[in-house]
Amino acid sequence: MAFPASGTVEAWAYDYVCGTDLEQKLHPPGTPKLWSDSSQRAAIHITAPGRPPELQLDSRGHRTPRLQAMRSPECRAQLLHTFLHHELQAAELMCRAVLAYPDTPSAFRKGLMGICSDEIRHMAMYSAHLKRLGYRYGDFPVNDWFWRKLPPDTPPVQFVALMGLGFEGGNLDHTRRFAARFREVGDEAGAALQERIGDEEIPHVAFAAHWFAVFSGAPLTFESWQAALPPPLSPKLMRGRPIQRDARLRAGLSGQFIDALTTWVPDS
Repeated sequence: MAFPASGTVEAWAYDYVCGTDLEQKLHPPGTPKLWSDSSQRAAIHITAPGRPPELQLDSRGHRTPRLQAMRSPECRAQLLHTFLHHELQAAELMCRAVLAYPDTPSAFRKGLMGICSDEIRHMAMYSAHLKRLGYRYGDFPVNDWFWRKLPPDTPPVQFVALMGLGFEGGNLDHTRRFAARFREVGDEAGAALQERIGDEEIPHVAFAAHWFAVFSGAPLTFESWQAALPPPLSPKLMRGRPIQRDARLRAGLSGQFIDALTTWVPDS
């Protein structure tokens, strides 16, 4: 593996993904301004992230708690802990894409690093609310689900289809649903946090929609997006209930795309 030159954005991205220090995951140093020389770029494919010893990995899925259970601060903390770990994985995967796609336009790679910075800021927001509830990052097991679902040899069009239009698109729905639940159990700060993060995901989805069209060479449609998802993943995992039509429209998705996503059912 050809390691990126010290002091470059690529070296920062590599260190962030592979690092095993929890404090550095939560509060990394500032991103450098210098990018690697174009003549020295080589694709770097990272198959798994570094994990701090404080994080206990658990591959089992967890059911969404019922509303009554969310009246418990511990239950809400566990949910926030899960969301925080989602943000960490998103930040890491943006860095992984920067390293894996050195020949993509610089605007794309710079955009990935901008999204990475947003995800790290979201991590800090979740961590602060966790502390208000009496918990910290590492108090509950974590699941590297995003990493397992994104193949290491994913081409750029497939990356934006799954990560941006898929996972982050679904988060437009999930954040509003959980905001309503947090508010109903009296956690207004948790509700406001979900709403803010949901709003800040909208430009991420718009970024993915733009670059999907660039990389595929054709306008984004529901059919082209579905075809780009790595099997066996399907639109079922990329939407919440109810679908936030307005947020998706603000992200640049067409009404036809949203209608198709809303009514899509798996083949029997």
